[in-house]
Amino acid sequence: MTVFNAIYQILWGDLITIPLPGGSSLGLSLLVLILIPSGIFFTIRTRFLPFRSLPEMLRIAVEKKTGSSRDSISGIQALIISTATRVGMGNLVGVVAAISAGGAGAVFWMWIMALLCSSTAFIEATLAQLHKEKDPLYGGYRGGPAYYIHHLFVKKDSGRKHSVIAVLFALSGLICWCGISQVIGNSVSSAFTNAFHIPPLYTTILLVLVAAVIVLRKNATVKVLDILVPVMAGLYFLFTVLIIIKNAGQLPAVFERIFAEAFGLRQVAAGGFGAVIMNGAKRGLFSNEAGSGSAPCAAAAADISHPAKEGLLQALGVFIDTLVICSCSAMIMLLTPTELTKDLAGMDLLQAAMHHHLGDLGVIFIAVILWMFSFSTFIGILFYARSNVAYLFGDNWLSQTLYKILALVMLFIGGLAAYTFVWDLGDVGIGLMTIFNMIALFPLSGQALDALRDYEAKRK
Repeated sequence: MTVFNAIYQILWGDLITIPLPGGSSLGLSLLVLILIPSGIFFTIRTRFLPFRSLPEMLRIAVEKKTGSSRDSISGIQALIISTATRVGMGNLVGVVAAISAGGAGAVFWMWIMALLCSSTAFIEATLAQLHKEKDPLYGGYRGGPAYYIHHLFVKKDSGRKHSVIAVLFALSGLICWCGISQVIGNSVSSAFTNAFHIPPLYTTILLVLVAAVIVLRKNATVKVLDILVPVMAGLYFLFTVLIIIKNAGQLPAVFERIFAEAFGLRQVAAGGFGAVIMNGAKRGLFSNEAGSGSAPCAAAAADISHPAKEGLLQALGVFIDTLVICSCSAMIMLLTPTELTKDLAGMDLLQAAMHHHLGDLGVIFIAVILWMFSFSTFIGILFYARSNVAYLFGDNWLSQTLYKILALVMLFIGGLAAYTFVWDLGDVGIGLMTIFNMIALFPLSGQALDALRDYEAKRK
């Protein structure tokens, strides 16, 4: 526990503290110190890709599948899988927590993180495409950071099957996704207990059974997510639009509050400016997952005509996660009178806000949408796990099935009780993934930039 807590503090604790006017301070963790400068660097190197290429991202998103392999997935299907894992409980309760701790201004800094991190998402997804391999078990392709890290450190003719950094990345991913499985189980059972008074045991058994039917079948994951992700994102967006229309008169005041608090016009005097920036920045970074190396595990599986196209699609995924879904949660909360949510936190706060807007229907809707968000995340992370299990243990069904069973067991345990230590495994896992991924991202980024230039020249 001592070693584990030390690693956790190095990754997520305040490594550097900068004093600010008004008596506040800005605490910077190691991951923030890595991801924000990286986002700025890659944004400049891609010639401000997020700002100039959004129309091209949207055009690619509506293209038809052009791949030749029957078992492969399309670029948009890879985007759907990565969106399934990005859009999770963090988009609901995480956004609420960020605003509760950092005020409305945290929303602005979430938006900034999305614009910066989409360039990082482009680089890692394009590299995953450039270094992908044929998948002899599932068909189509596989890959991700474990594979491009391996190619960085191991020469083709050496005969070595593993690289130390690649192994560490793959192990970190598998640990992270086991921890997340427990969080998902607990989140779903708690939400259904609050909304429908269903005992956690019954909810958890049903959740695990449905998940098992999907993940233990060879290629059911993509088919389920193809339906589930557009439906859940569309419903959440639609309900938010209805709430915004209902409260249209408050919108100018809400946006004024967001921008005023973002630049600390009140927070500097109150000593809370650092909290505004860091809560928004951290929530944006953690939610969009850019730089962590998780989404490239899906990006590598895409059978697409040019590597840069998948990079552009994954950059779009960051926009969908933060600028759309996270903003929906922010609007639901900021359009609710503060006296109704005073002294509330997490899911209770969000359910109170939805009850204000839509009555009992709102409470039920949030419970159902949380189930959809969480369930799709679980299905998505097991798709990610495929390539990492294969890298570590070779191409065999035994290792693939054993990891899926382990994840289902963790899902079941999490539904019955919250074990903080195992929950923190997810945070430590994704932190270590980010460290190992970024080691390779900078030296290999030139390949992704060459692919971008090639694609833009051909398009021109």
